Amino acid sequence: MVNVIKQKGSARQILDRSSQRVTAQRTLLLEMLRQSGGHVDADELYRRARKKNSRISLSTVYRNLQLFKKLGLVEEHHFDEEHHHYEAKSGTEHQHLLCVNCGKVVEFACPVSWKLREDIGKQYDFDITGVEVRMTGLCSSCHTKEK
Repeated sequence: MVNVIKQKGSARQILDRSSQRVTAQRTLLLEMLRQSGGHVDADELYRRARKKNSRISLSTVYRNLQLFKKLGLVEEHHFDEEHHHYEAKSGTEHQHLLCVNCGKVVEFACPVSWKLREDIGKQYDFDITGVEVRMTGLCSSCHTKEK
């Protein structure tokens, strides 16, 4: 499995180091995920990719998202029941705020999660590889509208 936190370079270089076949479609999808600056679902990634490569299919997007997830290149989030959202793994762990009204997602750093990971890992002799904190509520725009 590729440790993307230490991975630098172009999408093509990262895929090449993963010992997976490097294709133009994989390279395009990974690069688009890395440049998205946020969380995208498969349909949105497909729409964006079609603008650059009209031959790409939705099933190719889904297959490659699963491959990228397996390789540790992307994280899959379940913000709601309808969609899975994906983001390229970054060098820093972060958590999410989710507006239950408009679906806005805000990333935030949570140093407490690092301490919790360490303490609970020691207490239960468990190698914790990830922590996911998702807080729900209303963003400032939705909160203002509800007043």
